[in-house]
Amino acid sequence: QVQLVESGGGLVQAGGSLRLSCAASGGTFSSYAMGWFRQAPEKGRDIVAVINWSGTTYYADSVKGRFTISRDNAKKTVYLQMNSLKPEDTAVFYCAAARSFTVLGREFDYWGRGTQVTVSS
Repeated sequence: QVQLVESGGGLVQAGGSLRLSCAASGGTFSSYAMGWFRQAPEKGRDIVAVINWSGTTYYADSVKGRFTISRDNAKKTVYLQMNSLKPEDTAVFYCAAARSFTVLGREFDYWGRGTQVTVSS
């Protein structure tokens, strides 16, 4: 069983930056692919970025060039550096773990409770 706890969300002005963290406990963190998803008000949960154990990454088109996913296996933590934030990035951001590299939400086994990111115009 893997427990995930996100942190680092908050209110930021458009053009600003935030770094989200997701701390994992339980399980073998280094063997999991880790992903960030987001859910805007009244919308579905969308993939943002994924990173596998070796550092291979995937980004949604909407965040390419602005967001960077990284992981520290020793600290059992995955990060999402978000730059040039836009009001449309406003959402609850969720961290998730999967046993293999995937971009499909249904294939992630463990989820955090989310952290709110609000970008003001």
